[in-house]
Formats: sequence, structure tokens, C-alpha cells
Amino acid sequence: MMQGDDAKMHAMRTTVTIDDRLLKQAKLAATRSGRSLSDLVDDGLRLVLARPPSVATDIDLPTFGGSGVRPGVDLDDKAALLDVLDEA
Repeated sequence: MMQGDDAKMHAMRTTVTIDDRLLKQAKLAATRSGRSLSDLVDDGLRLVLARPPSVATDIDLPTFGGSGVRPGVDLDDKAALLDVLDEA
């Protein structure tokens, strides 16, 4: 366990699906460090959850051979966008 953790933490048994190669690497890392796979997973989750949330940024996508989005097309409305694509 990472230092500073509360010694009285409670554990819950659960089932997760893990990529086979990732699981093999995790088991090897746990064995090499003399720790259990559960402790390794716990610490990994703590590290991920301790990160500050990522901030979404706007991305400018280039357009080619046109003047941008057709008038009346709302890219946030998937159903309407599919209707426009079906018309083409």
C-alpha cells in the first residue's frame, strides 16, 4: 500500500475485465515488488484518481474544398446530421 494510507481500510471483492497482456505485466510487476496483485491495482487506481481532471480544449479542424459546414447543419444534433447525410 502507498504510504499514508489508513490501515483500517476495508476491501471489497469485485470482478473486472483486464486485457490479458496487461494482466500478465501487472502480475509480474506485483511479484517483482513482493506485493499482491490487489495492492498493485489499488495503488494504480489511487494514482489515476489523484490526477487533476483533464481540461477539454477546443480543436480547430481544417476544412477542404468548401466553405465549411452547410447552412442549417448542427454538428451537435446527430439525428439531424444523419438526415442531412442521407440526403446526399
